[in-house]
Amino acid sequence: MATSRVHITPHMHWDREWYFTTEESRILLVNNMEEILTRLESDPEYKFYVLDGQTAVLEDYFAIMPENEERVRKQVQAGKLIIGPWYSQTDTMQVAGESIVRNMMYGIRDCMNFGEAMKIGYLPDSFSMSSQLPMIYNGFGIDRAMFWRGCSERHGTNKTEFVWQSNDGSEVTAQVLPLGYAIGKYLPQDEEGLRARLDKYFPVLEKPSVTKDILLPNGHDQMPIQKDIFEVMDKLHEIYPNREFKMSRFEEVFERIEEVREQLDTVKGEFNDGKYMRVHRTISSTRMDIKLIHAEVENKIVNILEPLASIAWTLGFDYHHGLIEKMWKESMKNHAHDSIGCCCSDKVHAEILNRYILADDMATNLINFYKRKIVDHMPAREGCDKLAMFNLSPYDREEVINTTITIRAQEFKIFDEHGHEVEYYIQDQRVIDPGKIDRQIVHYGNYDPFVEYDIQIKHIVPAMGFTTLHIEGNTKGKVKVAEQKDYLMENEFYRINVNDNGTLTIFDKETEQTFDQVLRLEDGSDDGDEYDYSPSRKEWLLYSDEFKVETNIKHEGFQSVASIKLRMDVPDNLQAREERTNQDGYVDVDCQVVLKAGSRRIEVRMELDNQADDHRVRVLVPTPFVSETVVADNQFGLITRPVNDPEMANWEKDGWKEAPVPVYQLMNFAALESGQAGMAIMSNGLREFEVISSKGNEEKDTFALTLLRGVGVLGKEELLLRPGRPSGIKIPTPDSQVRGKIVCNFTLSGFAGNHIEANVMAMARDNVTPIQCYNKIPYNAMKLNVGEQNQPLTFSLLDKGTQGAVLSVLKKAEDENALIVRVYNPSETETITDGIRFSRPITEWVETRMDEVVMEEQGYEAGQFGELRPCQAKTFRVRF
Repeated sequence: MATSRVHITPHMHWDREWYFTTEESRILLVNNMEEILTRLESDPEYKFYVLDGQTAVLEDYFAIMPENEERVRKQVQAGKLIIGPWYSQTDTMQVAGESIVRNMMYGIRDCMNFGEAMKIGYLPDSFSMSSQLPMIYNGFGIDRAMFWRGCSERHGTNKTEFVWQSNDGSEVTAQVLPLGYAIGKYLPQDEEGLRARLDKYFPVLEKPSVTKDILLPNGHDQMPIQKDIFEVMDKLHEIYPNREFKMSRFEEVFERIEEVREQLDTVKGEFNDGKYMRVHRTISSTRMDIKLIHAEVENKIVNILEPLASIAWTLGFDYHHGLIEKMWKESMKNHAHDSIGCCCSDKVHAEILNRYILADDMATNLINFYKRKIVDHMPAREGCDKLAMFNLSPYDREEVINTTITIRAQEFKIFDEHGHEVEYYIQDQRVIDPGKIDRQIVHYGNYDPFVEYDIQIKHIVPAMGFTTLHIEGNTKGKVKVAEQKDYLMENEFYRINVNDNGTLTIFDKETEQTFDQVLRLEDGSDDGDEYDYSPSRKEWLLYSDEFKVETNIKHEGFQSVASIKLRMDVPDNLQAREERTNQDGYVDVDCQVVLKAGSRRIEVRMELDNQADDHRVRVLVPTPFVSETVVADNQFGLITRPVNDPEMANWEKDGWKEAPVPVYQLMNFAALESGQAGMAIMSNGLREFEVISSKGNEEKDTFALTLLRGVGVLGKEELLLRPGRPSGIKIPTPDSQVRGKIVCNFTLSGFAGNHIEANVMAMARDNVTPIQCYNKIPYNAMKLNVGEQNQPLTFSLLDKGTQGAVLSVLKKAEDENALIVRVYNPSETETITDGIRFSRPITEWVETRMDEVVMEEQGYEAGQFGELRPCQAKTFRVRF
């Protein structure tokens, strides 16, 4: 009887870019694909080849070799060339839930043009695994997952095959690649060479296997096809007669596992342990300039563009699927682990940044286009311009709105559609050349200047809809006068003192909690690389309250703004820090803190001018809440993690590949709480934090949110927190020192009760979904034909309230004249019921999977979600 069955699966792992560029890898791709196709076409015994689970590889190939589409189609349909299900090999900790969903949705749709997609959640090299992946996979009819990184016995199993379960109960059968995806690369034909490798590998592979079906993936990064694989297999049969060797698809291995499914352990949670393989927990802060625009593009498409396009489509305008898919794909080319991790060469990072700039430009302009189309088709009011405000949250919002209007007048009045005058505050104004507004004005000799006004108003905007105000020029309006107050900021919820050292003391009126020394900055060394932060062995920490600070408070109409400016003199590089020879480098800090009337959110904008190398800057937010855990959002839910990792005391002795530092990811917020009160940090792209002690003891009570870290090398050996070989390769990357200016935005929000009772998740979504405004004047640089002006001045598509389920997406269905609504339950423990109300009669309300395929079991009342289990997402299709 065979000791084990060894499944040899030919494949290639295709990093589109890394230390090499996409175009360099594309040249190899054209070469390798010809060899793959020729072998599949000519050799009936060469049965399978896995094309790395991503269709972006095919997109890159067909851009050069479109004539080979039919050759690829034949091999896919024959079951020999195995493609998908992803568009790109996504990271699962840096990117948001909708990004992961669209990655798989577009990947599978691409596969359908050729045949079937591989129905395995295949992520052989992504650095960690989100706890929500089983639910996402199930949303595409996938119940199998294969990955490498992040596992240890701490998850509750020492086996390589197990059932992996999300919080809501969704399950996949998981197969871990304990030695990675490349252990069968370049297999030699000689016995000595084979034994030198496999005598070490087989015990490691066989011991934790339940089935004794062992994977020997025959491939590597950018590896060409191994032409002599059958000769190698003949030699394997000869020298290991007690093992069975066969060329297999991954699916055959899963079929074996599923035969013994009742014997498998069940595991929950994320896989983020670096015991047996590196997971790079601190990669979330590498190239923070790229990380910030990444999050901005995600939020802009999902939270603003798609719901706005849905409103426009409901009103009769076109929904531009093609444009939206293009911007998604430009972004998702960057979502592969090396690309979004930003562990690449400087040249590749420039390409990544340019893709985000392109996607951001597309999204911004399409948002403006939809706003213009809607407002252009509203009834005109003689002598008046319009200011339309769009709320893309599923409930009414009344808040202070900062916007800009343009008018040829020195004074103006604002009023609503019922004639009620609206109070406003002028924050700033400037004269604008009329040629910037419309070249045709200047062409006909009209040089009268325009005035651009930055204004504030406080107004209610209806749920998932808009309302419109009128602007009448050369008429005196209701202008708010700024109040003179003491040297503090105050609204209904907070009293905030700006301290002489540049920190804040925040008193929460509702909870009666005080938060002291908030916004203190910490500057420390970074002896790491693009993969990992690692402190110097001779650490020297510097803090912002050690330096001279300029503070100022302005009370502007509906808000107060504190200005905090300072220069932190820091060592100019790692050597200077270790030797304490100078503080010739610096970080200039220009911080604005905004407190708006009626708002629970304290908005912080920090502009940093970094002129030093090899360091990390974090902002500290001390709280009164000493806690053993911290909660943060992940994809479609929340995850509670320990603030201390007990293995930190033993990791080197236990042989971990890297230290399990309790530095974690968040998507939009993290919170510390007591049960009666709490403090949340809401991020606008900053996605790495740690909870530390404000007193230097074991009591963890202070958020440390990473603002930037600078390193000058892609890979580096012998880090304090990651001993041994370099990750990646050791090449210089001076751009990753992130010198120059970077703007970090985040929000602080105290709350009463716990984070679920306080609807913190919904508040965090609002934080990255600002009210959108459109000022319609009689001029446009680019002309559009306007049809009948029959659109309402005020409109609301739907309403669900702030409690309960959180809206994830509102978009048009890919293939139906219907809308798609996706919601999720943020609670990790409680099942909830909830629903949504539409302003139009519903003719169809059916649940679909995440891929928009209608599910069989129905029975929902129109607008009702039924029961939502903890951290469960549900998707519905609605027609009117």
